[in-house]
Amino acid sequence: MTRRTRSEMIVETRAKLIAAGRQAFATLGYAEASMDDFTAAAGLTRGALYHHFGDKKGLFEAVVNQIDGEMNERLKERAAKAPSRWESFVEEGIGYIEMALEPEIGRILLRDGPAVLGDPASWPSANGCIMTMKASLDALLADGVIRDIDTEATARMVTGASCYAAQWIANADDPVAISKRATEAYRQLIEGLLRP
Repeated sequence: MTRRTRSEMIVETRAKLIAAGRQAFATLGYAEASMDDFTAAAGLTRGALYHHFGDKKGLFEAVVNQIDGEMNERLKERAAKAPSRWESFVEEGIGYIEMALEPEIGRILLRDGPAVLGDPASWPSANGCIMTMKASLDALLADGVIRDIDTEATARMVTGASCYAAQWIANADDPVAISKRATEAYRQLIEGLLRP
C-alpha cells in the first residue's frame, strides 16, 4: 500500500470539506448549513474545518471560488464553439445569465453569495472576469467590429448588467420566463456596441 504524503492528505481533506460544504450550501443555504453538516458529511472534525478554512464563511468562499472556476471553464467552452469573435463574446455573456437557472449556482453564487461575501464586484474573481471581457472588447475594437469605446468602462458595465440579470433570474418566481426576457434584453443591449 502506498503511503500518502502530507500535501496529498491536505488536498484530500480540503476537497472533502469543499464537497460537503457545496452540498450543504446548495441544499440548505448558507444560513441553515451548520459546521456539523460539513464535518459529518466529510467524515472529519471541526478542527479540520477551522484549520483549512477558518470558519463557515471561509469554507463558503472556497465553494464560491470552485463554482466560479467551473463556470468560467464552461463559458470558455461555449464561447469557443461560436462562429465568430463577436458571437463568442455574445454567447459568453448569455451563457453566464442562463447559468442562473441552475439551482446550485442560483442558491450559492447569486442569492447567498452577495449576502455573505458582499457585492460581487468586490470578489477576487470579479477583476479576472472584467479583464477577460476587456480583452475581448479590445480584440473586437481592433477588428473594427465595435464602435470606438472605453473597453474597460464598457467591460465593467456589461459585467454588471449580466450579474444583475443573473440575480434577477435566481430570485424570480418564474426563472425560465425571466431568463428569456433577460437574455433577449442583454443581446439587444450589447448589439448597441456594434459599429454601424
